[in-house]
Amino acid sequence: MGARERTNKSSKKGGLKGKSQKIKARLLKSYYGNPTKDMRLVAITGTTGKTIVAHYVHEILRSTGEQVAVLASDQPFKIGMLHKFLSDAWKAGANYVIVTVPAEGLRDNIFYGLPVYVAAMTNFVTAGLQDMEPGEYLENEKTLFDMKPEIVVLNSDDLNYQTFEVFKGKAQTVTYGQTSSDVKILNSKLYPKGTEATLSLRSDIMSVATFVTGETAVSYMACAAAIANSLGIEEKHIVEGIANYEP
Repeated sequence: MGARERTNKSSKKGGLKGKSQKIKARLLKSYYGNPTKDMRLVAITGTTGKTIVAHYVHEILRSTGEQVAVLASDQPFKIGMLHKFLSDAWKAGANYVIVTVPAEGLRDNIFYGLPVYVAAMTNFVTAGLQDMEPGEYLENEKTLFDMKPEIVVLNSDDLNYQTFEVFKGKAQTVTYGQTSSDVKILNSKLYPKGTEATLSLRSDIMSVATFVTGETAVSYMACAAAIANSLGIEEKHIVEGIANYEP
């Protein structure tokens, strides 16, 4: 069976399931009383690093005194679980909810009807794909950014950036990376038990550090800083929040 045939069959199956998911989403939204109307939803996608970035943003927002809930996993989850999480977060008084978004969840329309405030992408690494063709993955990612989020955050260093740069936020579009003019990675240092980086947020320079090790941690810190900066969070809270995360 060729790649195109596999993709076509998968798309047909996903399309049928997607329609039923939309019906289920409307029912769940009504059942739980539409809790997202009082919260800002931050959705983070990509093949790697979603969970780490979500926890960075969680800690950054907490450092400002915001009430935050996070649902971070590299594994897909069911639409019912998402809506219950949102309801529980609202009952707990959360102002922000941060959710990681595997491509399988996007294919299944788990975010249908929800007001995504920030949509951020870590990267697109084909080696990280499982049971999915690159073309199918890209199409699934598109469904999130087509939901017209207020803010879109993209990795300008990603090899597929030209594919994703068409995604725009209603209010603003922010990029991060060594080639970015928004949140630019100036330099980095790797240590046995952590990572440090110097970032330029348009005209301001700041240093961030994390207990997460490896070169990829630099990009993840830049992504979290870009999300936080787009939300108007002060640099001191970005630095504090990233440092507070303990993997």
